[in-house]
Amino acid sequence: MIDVQRLRVLRAVADHGSFSKAATALRLTPSAVSQHVAVLERSLGAQVVARSTRGVTLTQAGQIMVGAAESVAAELEQAKQQVEQLSTGREQLTVATFTSGGRHLLPGALPRLMATHPRTLLHVKEGEPEETLPLVRQGAVDLALAYHFDGPLPVGPGPGSSLRWAALLEDPLHVVMHEEHRLADRDSLDITELAAEPWVLGCLKTETYLRRYAERAGFEPKVRGTTTDYFFARSLVAAGMGISLIPSIAFVPTVPGLRAVPIQPPTPTRHIGVATIGRRRDHPHVTTFIEALREQAMHQSAVPGQRLPAAQPLPVLRD
Repeated sequence: MIDVQRLRVLRAVADHGSFSKAATALRLTPSAVSQHVAVLERSLGAQVVARSTRGVTLTQAGQIMVGAAESVAAELEQAKQQVEQLSTGREQLTVATFTSGGRHLLPGALPRLMATHPRTLLHVKEGEPEETLPLVRQGAVDLALAYHFDGPLPVGPGPGSSLRWAALLEDPLHVVMHEEHRLADRDSLDITELAAEPWVLGCLKTETYLRRYAERAGFEPKVRGTTTDYFFARSLVAAGMGISLIPSIAFVPTVPGLRAVPIQPPTPTRHIGVATIGRRRDHPHVTTFIEALREQAMHQSAVPGQRLPAAQPLPVLRD
């Protein structure tokens, strides 16, 4: 029989990429972590990690076992919640979300959830996808409203993973500038036209994305300010500090004196969706909430007078 603790150790090794970092996270010694992995490999008769001077990576067998570890952890957490429900008579639903998604999609989805399941105890956790997706995999939250840019999810579905992704909408980013800016009356802009502009950005990942995008266009962006809040960035733009790159849903409500202009293709875009794990995605509460979020995604529309095309809803993706 496979020891659950050894699966937990393997999952930590996969998450951290080394025995020493996994040991720190688990409050074990590196030798204890190595021993757990070695015993697991002997019990399976297969190598689960490939060791090198640069750390460890999962083998195909290891990927399968990490997927099993995620499912076991999620099932145990769900069983714990069901036991708690016996004493309270109320089912709990824990939702994680990034800030702008929580501000614009989450509130509108709550009435349908509460109308369908009125005795639900709802808990909300705020965080970026790289923080919340591991919580989904661990069973600590039931679902996460998350996003990614043109690359994969930061902790995404992979071989052996039980994480599932349901796409909700495409959220294009736009150049936001003062209404008196020389380019504010344009219907769209080529990214190369912004090479000399100063930037103030509302998300560190947006800055990384802008730099990659600008590199393809042949220039280095002049970043004058970075924040972790799109609304703060908009206030700096309104004060004349520079221009910004902001997703459509983060431009609501509008700020007087600002204009948002689309970028010509290839348009930078955030892909927004919901992450769940294993059988939990088929739970009635989770299903209801995802459908409510999809309705909110369908209702996303352009901001009047700002030349923002509606965010585009996408079909649910299932394995």
